[in-house]
Amino acid sequence: MKNIYRRGLESRLIMPAMQFMHREKSSGVVLAVSVFVALLLANSPLRDEYASLLECHLGFVFNDYPFMNFSIGHWINDGLMSMFFFVVGLELKHEFIGGELKDVKKVTLPVVAAIFGMLVPAVIYTLFNWGTPVSRGWGIPMATDIAFALAVLYVLGNRVPASVKVFLTTLAIVDDLGSVLVIALFYTSNISLDNLAVGMFILMVMFIGNRMGIKNVLFYGVLGIGGVWVAFLMSGVHATVSAVLSAMVIPADSRIPEMAFIARMKKLIRKFENTEGNDVRTLEPDQMEILVKVQSDSLKAMPPLQRLEHSMQPLVSFVIIPIFAFANAGVSFVDFDMSVLIENNVALGVFMGLLLGKPLGILTAVWITEKTGLGKRSRSMTWRRITGLGFLASIGFTMSMFVTMLAFNSHNNYVQAKVGIFIASIIGGIVGYMLLRKNK
Repeated sequence: MKNIYRRGLESRLIMPAMQFMHREKSSGVVLAVSVFVALLLANSPLRDEYASLLECHLGFVFNDYPFMNFSIGHWINDGLMSMFFFVVGLELKHEFIGGELKDVKKVTLPVVAAIFGMLVPAVIYTLFNWGTPVSRGWGIPMATDIAFALAVLYVLGNRVPASVKVFLTTLAIVDDLGSVLVIALFYTSNISLDNLAVGMFILMVMFIGNRMGIKNVLFYGVLGIGGVWVAFLMSGVHATVSAVLSAMVIPADSRIPEMAFIARMKKLIRKFENTEGNDVRTLEPDQMEILVKVQSDSLKAMPPLQRLEHSMQPLVSFVIIPIFAFANAGVSFVDFDMSVLIENNVALGVFMGLLLGKPLGILTAVWITEKTGLGKRSRSMTWRRITGLGFLASIGFTMSMFVTMLAFNSHNNYVQAKVGIFIASIIGGIVGYMLLRKNK
């Protein structure tokens, strides 16, 4: 009876949950739900409790001196989001070593499209806000939310060829790299060179450990979190930058090469076959010993880079990003003064930068790349589909909100940017879907 109940639980609850988490579009669905809940709470009778929760402080006290005593919202944006950027760093390194970005000649088109898709929105925002105190927000419309964009793309299913999905994925990877560079170079302040030097020194220790062949994940975890992240957090350079840098020094090679692993597995399988079993469901000690060896060798055959990327991706997609959206997407429209939106051109600059700048930048890049002979579209990459991808790239949510948090201290500016992000992302997603749903 117990086994029947367990099998029923697995088939009805556990397996569907695992299948949901492995679908590409699922993270976008969860993210959308988090945004909806945040907006609902921010515009409900619980809006004060929602805001108070994010303002609660958590920290440590040593000899009556508060150390790293931040609000929950701050911990989410500087702590949890560092894990997101760590996975971004792992993915970037993976792509440079053996993924979409390995062969520059094959990815010229999406790479140039990504660059123009960042520059044109920044220029448009700047034109609307040139010479004003809010010009600092030029980085907000540069980013693409890959979770939402891919979610829309995968809803279309077989109507969209694989080449289109690869193009958007590659574009988003370069977009992530550009966002990291923008944050590192332009959205840091009050830099403490002493703390920054400590962080760089620990990062160098991690790099040396990599070159010496250290593959222990705990070694990099302790130094990365307890050393590099804390030092960067105290230095004034945004902590998410430390996460990307730490990811770049994680070893990408395994303890056991592929061919050696195959030979070991064949030997262990033969040994397991020749081991005398029994007539019950449990295994003999010799069989268990072989399986433990298989497990150990399998772990050693996984590069630390990919092991961390594989294990952390679900956590980031289904926990960290939704929590970030929950903490940052709550714009209250109760007693909302519409005049706030016309105090300056923040909302308009963000809106036009995302909705106009992204498609315009991507289309211009593809046209120039083809005219100069640097790249060539495949037959499936029609102008309609490229335009559709351009509008999907205008979905900015997560990264745009993150840059907004770094760019502005004013609540009004924050609300203005969020309104621009929301409207542009919703319209961009709908227009992109409508353009891509047609087969030609």
